Amino acid sequence: MGSWYWWMIIGMAIVTYIPRAIPLTFLEGKELPPIISGILQNIPYAILGAMIFPAILMIKEGDILFGLIGAVAAFAIAFAGANVILVVLGAIAVLSIYSLFF
Repeated sequence: MGSWYWWMIIGMAIVTYIPRAIPLTFLEGKELPPIISGILQNIPYAILGAMIFPAILMIKEGDILFGLIGAVAAFAIAFAGANVILVVLGAIAVLSIYSLFF
């Protein structure tokens, strides 16, 4: 393994560490405004949605409706208050039934 591997690993570690360390050092002991705190709490959900949505449309080539039916089923089950496992299993069940008939 060449030395440039080690420099690349060290560089990636520094680039990963800096965004985590800066808020810890500068915001230590300070309370964020509620609006900023609310925005920061919703970032993981926004990123997850941005990653999942394109896959919904391309889950079965040539049949966009397949992905949309699964997404609607998952949203409906989640909106009803089910936990994540039930949402996934429910969407799988709906798509399995859809696959049998279409």
